[in-house]
Amino acid sequence: MTQAKPSLKRTLIGKVVSDKRAKTVTVLIERSVKHPIYDKIVVRSSKYHAHDEKGEYKLGDTIEITESRPLSKTKNWVATRLVQKAAQV
Repeated sequence: MTQAKPSLKRTLIGKVVSDKRAKTVTVLIERSVKHPIYDKIVVRSSKYHAHDEKGEYKLGDTIEITESRPLSKTKNWVATRLVQKAAQV
């Protein structure tokens, strides 16, 4: 009678903007919010550092990241899956 508990960890989808560090990628998350006074839709962005154990995610890839315990001073996210591969130029 054990049931799987729903995950309480947040997941976000964003684009890899840097993969220069060992086992770490920087992910840009963009979200649209409505300006409180002018009622215009404004794009806000945040950068998160995510752990990439195998170094499989490259610049331009769209990936999903999941919240985790603190892994370093700035890393609190883990890259979980590839959503879309970057276009080859």
